[in-house]
Amino acid sequence: MVRALTIAGSDSGGGAGIQADLKTFSAYGVFGMSVITAITAQNTCQVTGIQEVSLEIIDKQIEAVVTDIGVDGVKTGMLSSAAIVNLVADKIEKHYLMNVVVDPVMISKSGDSLLSTDSVNTLKERLMPLSTVFTHNIPEAETLLGKNICSEQDMKDAAVELYSLGCRIVVLKGGHIKDKAEEVHEAIDIVYDGFQVSELRKKYIKTKNTHGTGCTFASAIAAGLAKGYLPSEAIKIAKRYITKAINSAPDLGHGYGPVNHLVGSIARW
Repeated sequence: MVRALTIAGSDSGGGAGIQADLKTFSAYGVFGMSVITAITAQNTCQVTGIQEVSLEIIDKQIEAVVTDIGVDGVKTGMLSSAAIVNLVADKIEKHYLMNVVVDPVMISKSGDSLLSTDSVNTLKERLMPLSTVFTHNIPEAETLLGKNICSEQDMKDAAVELYSLGCRIVVLKGGHIKDKAEEVHEAIDIVYDGFQVSELRKKYIKTKNTHGTGCTFASAIAAGLAKGYLPSEAIKIAKRYITKAINSAPDLGHGYGPVNHLVGSIARW
């Protein structure tokens, strides 16, 4: 069985983080494993508490999984401190881990900060060059580049600029562009592989049930890569999966509700 590992924070609400990743791995029919970097107290409305896991335990979790079960694909999510980012980068290098999808997870859907300021440069310098696919949304890209992104052309320019930081493939998600436009009809993601800029276009879904979409999309790409899909294919299938998951969201909670990770096995699509 194909094996996928998520290195991320725990979401007590079950919509994002480790919980979302493991559900996504199951939907893809791969064996999911986890390394928990932080425990969060959160729901669809807010994050009320964050407790980082010690570096020693993060180290031991990674070693336990990699040296026994093995890993075909990796997704990194919430790595809340520079020390954790460095540790994860060290482990990826030490074990020659492949098919690494990095989701920078800087801000929760409710607006709470999940990545310390000093970690941003560490992430750019250590983890981005180790990634097969680097996924991020517009606010995250703006933080990484120190500039505003207000249009589709801005997104394309930003993807090219982020690629220069060392990752193999950049996926810039355009869902937040709705916050800067009067009317949006399409959800557009920009993909850049060093040769050409391409677009993934789906009808924009007007909904509040978007909690954990970034985690889910990234872990879907990681699962696809682990199964042997080419990156371009893994990204397209993941886009299809997250679109279906949003469309069939169960409408839970009073804030930004989770998507439906169990929308169906992709083997039937």
